[in-house]
Amino acid sequence: MFDGKTALAPIILLLLIAGWGCSGGLNRTAGVQDNFKIQNEVGAVKSIKVQDAEIEWLGHATIRIVNDNKTIYVDPYNLEDASRKADLILITHGHYDHCSIGDIKKVARSGTIVIATSDCISQLRKVENISMKIVGPNRSIEIPNMPWLSIKTVPAYNIAKMFHSKENDWVGYIIEINGSRIYIAGDTDFIPEMKDIKGIEVAFLPVGGTYTMNAEEAAQAANTMMPKVAVPIHYGTIVGSEKDAQKFKTLCRCNAEIMEKVH
Repeated sequence: MFDGKTALAPIILLLLIAGWGCSGGLNRTAGVQDNFKIQNEVGAVKSIKVQDAEIEWLGHATIRIVNDNKTIYVDPYNLEDASRKADLILITHGHYDHCSIGDIKKVARSGTIVIATSDCISQLRKVENISMKIVGPNRSIEIPNMPWLSIKTVPAYNIAKMFHSKENDWVGYIIEINGSRIYIAGDTDFIPEMKDIKGIEVAFLPVGGTYTMNAEEAAQAANTMMPKVAVPIHYGTIVGSEKDAQKFKTLCRCNAEIMEKVH
């Protein structure tokens, strides 16, 4: 005898599995795990929460992370929201849209720690009362009074473009908060070193092209690293557009989210 419910059960199961496998399958208001949550309003991702750390995109390549009442900025540029002063600022390289002294001054306070590459030194000397630390690739950094935080620098460079030479020793950052890893790539192509980057919760990858990866290359990088969430950045200002971000999301085999800029 034909049992309609029994016959449909395998089909329903397959549909559920297929739905989970695509980027739309993530429940964006509930935790993927206990330590991971995406906050959204009507489809727009406002912030990503990893454990107790809240991560926001402030436009271009600027990321803000708040954890344990400490505020971290990465590459602050063209800031519209500078309401939170920085305890720590990470700079990937010295180009004006990453080492922006005017924006660093907006968020720095007495005692702010600034970690940057050597080409930033002369500019950073214009900022008073900060503590400066100079880094290159493949360094490990611990920050005083932030026992929950560890930072590793990784290479960031162009392969066939002249804008970001490997010899410059410019960097991306892996920021580890209580064991959860956040990757911020910096201005880079899809480079061989990315194959060794594993266990990432959230990866922020440039998609604008011209100076960095384009959407296709950034998706290749994401599909190699397979973070829990990949987020496109470095578009909508100097080069790149929302179309690049959408293309990146479409090409990613891992979950990808387009974040709304915090104003």
